[in-house]
Amino acid sequence: MRNTMRLIFALTALAFISACAPSAKQMEKLVADNPEILFTAIEKNPQKFIDVVNAAAKSAQSQARQKQAEAEEKRMEEEFSNPKTPEIQASRAVFGPKDAPITIVEYSDFQCPYCQRGYNTVKEVMEAYGDKVKVVYKHLPLDFHPEAMPAAQYYEAIAMQSASKAKKFHDAVFEAGPKMLGSGKTAFLDKMAKKAGANMSKLKKDMDSAAVKNIIEADMSEARKFGFSGTPGFLVNGVSLKGAYPFPEFKKVIDRHLDKK
Repeated sequence: MRNTMRLIFALTALAFISACAPSAKQMEKLVADNPEILFTAIEKNPQKFIDVVNAAAKSAQSQARQKQAEAEEKRMEEEFSNPKTPEIQASRAVFGPKDAPITIVEYSDFQCPYCQRGYNTVKEVMEAYGDKVKVVYKHLPLDFHPEAMPAAQYYEAIAMQSASKAKKFHDAVFEAGPKMLGSGKTAFLDKMAKKAGANMSKLKKDMDSAAVKNIIEADMSEARKFGFSGTPGFLVNGVSLKGAYPFPEFKKVIDRHLDKK
């Protein structure tokens, strides 16, 4: 009761001084100087307080999502006008026709579960668009995935032998799943390489070579330059998709590129 009377008195004083309703700043100062007023109100109406807080949180989340969507739309528009330009050497393994009008560059980690989801989506994209799409698999092995770097080395060593064998290894690892890579280590990678038809003695020699090391380091550096800090990340004719986006998001970007062509 005492706190209520203090609040009524304070509000009356404010109204008298200003000859109108108290301003937001005045109310803020009043509550700041007398926080017990707020505490008392919450104690008397706990459920109402929770409802108000939840409603405010939902509103804030909705506004944040809207701002994020607007920022993402703006970024993509800028990239359609000024696409990112990854370096693709002629020696890199390419999945699909080399003259395909759509180039998807993927920055990935063989031990990442989200990259397995990305693998399934890219597979769906290739099935849907056929010879209109080619994919270049690049590497962004994350520090907390200890088998990701060795798997990347295996892949590039196999790619030196054959692009088709590299793709078979790539597909076999992702089909088996990141958990298998984490549990089996070298034995698992050897099994997947043999399944792809790789020359194992040449693979073991090449995987620790400077050539393989330089390819992976260049991929990682390029990924960071384009703002990819997690995996998977994609460039679709230079327009970036950061994360394991579903097929419709790829379709939206690809169709726009094809319509433009």
